[in-house]
Amino acid sequence: MSQWSQVQQLEIKFLEQVDQFYDDNFPMEIRHLLAQWIESQDWEAASNNEAMATILLQNLLIQVDDQLDKVSQEKNLLLIHNLKRTRKLLQGKYQGNPMHIAVIISNCLREERRILAAASMPVQVLNCISLICLHDFGTKSCLLIMKFTSVMCVHWELLKQFKNSNQHVVIRAECCSHSPRPVHDSFPMLQEVLSKIGRVIHEIDMLMSNMLTEELLDWKRRQQIACIGGPLHGGLDQLQNCFTLLAESLFQVRRQLEKLDELLTRLTYDGDPIPVQRPQLLEKVNFLLYNLFRNSFVVERQPCMPTHPQRPMVLKTLIQFTVKLRLLIKLPELNYQIRVKYVLAGVPKCNVLHSNRRFVLCGTHVKAMNMDESANGSLSVEFRHLQPKEMKSSAGSKGNEGPHMVTEELHSISFETQVCLYGLTINLETSSLPVVMISNVSQLPNAWASIIWYNLSTNDPQNLSFFNNPPAATLSQLLEVLSWQFSSYVGRGLNSEQLNMLAEKLMGNDYQLSWAKFCKEHLPGKSFTFWVWLEAILDLIKKHILPLWIDGYVMGFVSKEKERILLKDKTPGTFLLRFSESNLGGITFTWVDQLENGEVTFHSVEPYNKGRLAALPFADILRDYKVIMADNVPENPLKYLYPDIPKDKAFGKHYSCQPNEGWASFLYLTLWESSFKAKRQLEGFGERKKGTDHNASINWHLQEKCFMCLLCRQLHFTNRATVLEVTLEATTTFNRG
Repeated sequence: MSQWSQVQQLEIKFLEQVDQFYDDNFPMEIRHLLAQWIESQDWEAASNNEAMATILLQNLLIQVDDQLDKVSQEKNLLLIHNLKRTRKLLQGKYQGNPMHIAVIISNCLREERRILAAASMPVQVLNCISLICLHDFGTKSCLLIMKFTSVMCVHWELLKQFKNSNQHVVIRAECCSHSPRPVHDSFPMLQEVLSKIGRVIHEIDMLMSNMLTEELLDWKRRQQIACIGGPLHGGLDQLQNCFTLLAESLFQVRRQLEKLDELLTRLTYDGDPIPVQRPQLLEKVNFLLYNLFRNSFVVERQPCMPTHPQRPMVLKTLIQFTVKLRLLIKLPELNYQIRVKYVLAGVPKCNVLHSNRRFVLCGTHVKAMNMDESANGSLSVEFRHLQPKEMKSSAGSKGNEGPHMVTEELHSISFETQVCLYGLTINLETSSLPVVMISNVSQLPNAWASIIWYNLSTNDPQNLSFFNNPPAATLSQLLEVLSWQFSSYVGRGLNSEQLNMLAEKLMGNDYQLSWAKFCKEHLPGKSFTFWVWLEAILDLIKKHILPLWIDGYVMGFVSKEKERILLKDKTPGTFLLRFSESNLGGITFTWVDQLENGEVTFHSVEPYNKGRLAALPFADILRDYKVIMADNVPENPLKYLYPDIPKDKAFGKHYSCQPNEGWASFLYLTLWESSFKAKRQLEGFGERKKGTDHNASINWHLQEKCFMCLLCRQLHFTNRATVLEVTLEATTTFNRG
């Protein structure tokens, strides 16, 4: 029987758990239709192998197509619609990152196995652990759940034994008034109950100290990594279940100790263990509850402006941001009973010389935590409309005049609340990760660099003086984070060759990189820093060439020297796309050609920047690009995308429209020489064409180096022109006679 068939036979309470981890990232419908095929593939191996993941993704899409063919014959309109939508979603979402879908499917299969295992556990154990939602948490979390289950089983037996012993001791106490014999024969039973209570308390203490706290710290670190573009973090629901169950257990132990106290009002005697041991046990339980509650108050979603969701912890003055808090102890008694307020803390003045920047937060100052606003019913609160405002400096100056940039000043938002429950009053406090305040959107790139460097280098959430002496980053750390910037912001990370090029550019022979070299010092011979250069490329991809990047057709990061090595042995007309190293936010292409004598030559174009790409899609430029060949006939020299992909096969689906098949077509030209003589040749060519059968009307708008013209189909040049490349800036129009 397949795993999916076993899942379908589970009780409804287990099926609800299965339903939680199937969503649009991997629809349950696909899991159901392709159950046997999915279970026969090695998704776990593919999650660490891009080539294997790519093959599996393509095979998955083929399987979906096969299902589409089947349901089309059955004329099931709804299922056909859903499958087409799902196929489009899977292809669009994972084509650029196939390892992501492999990770998701691997996790889903693992969760199914765990739930199937949980369903076969003894009923009393399941009652104790309250059907923990088994999200993937790694080996340590499995041990945590097993350990917790063991403790809860002891607790379960203790509850039954305590009930029996309590009744027995009370009966003995009632009989003692009629008997001269003391009730010392009840002493061993009471001592055993107290010993077991002490053992449960000790086990919970060890569980909290050695495993649960460690898992919480791991989750916080994963949250840091996710905030700077790393893999998505999860597991908070799992932690909530563990925190809640531990709290409920401690409160149960507390009630048992209170029951023991009731025995003292009925009977006590010399050597009675209750008056001595009960206060010690109660103090330990209260101590554990205090610690448990304090650790359970977390920032679930770090401060983030809705306008820049992929740049959390960078906050602009007068722009609203959101932040979400959560209490991992989910008890119905606390719903709407916990009121949270915030406090903005800045870097100590003594640590930032001459800094006069001070901020306040505007918005709702206090909100109550509740279980109604969150989709998963967690006990949480979200501040949605907070807005930072800069206070005017009494010193009369603004900004930072010291050695730090304003984007290196760190601030933290603290949150405070108080829990009053069952006679306990517990003050809670937590803080956001450090944030950077900016007053102009132009500061965003450097502010984001600060956030990256901080969260890459430390897991201390309160080191607001970090940039007084920022540590260097290792090569492996930095390259991984740089790849994250591309995978999170533009949908496709960097491969090893691209990362090697960046490593050479950044670090040379060094194995560590300083903060200054990353973000503050200009690149050799350039007027900009490495980070500004990289951020401009990210912006270029996002706004102008995103589909090409996601498809993997932009090599991007390759040096001129490596470019020639790659192209020299390729078929003439083979080209590749790379980012400009000398211009901010520029992309260029180079193709290989071969002269009649067999000599290999390389031709490159001036980089296209976002201004030029805003006028014409890059795919259309590649399609319509032409040069004047030896016989004066314009021809597109771009034949194959490196290594050997036909150009139209690679870019065809990205063309904005089909080229004009009528009497005219676009031809874009650039002068290799920006000489007056070259311009006069073109002007002369235009004059010679006047009065022809085409009745050409020519208007030239010449720029410094670039021309664009609309030519008649099948024009023949009588003289060779010194025009070789595609451009955008001048227009020639021929009207049909």
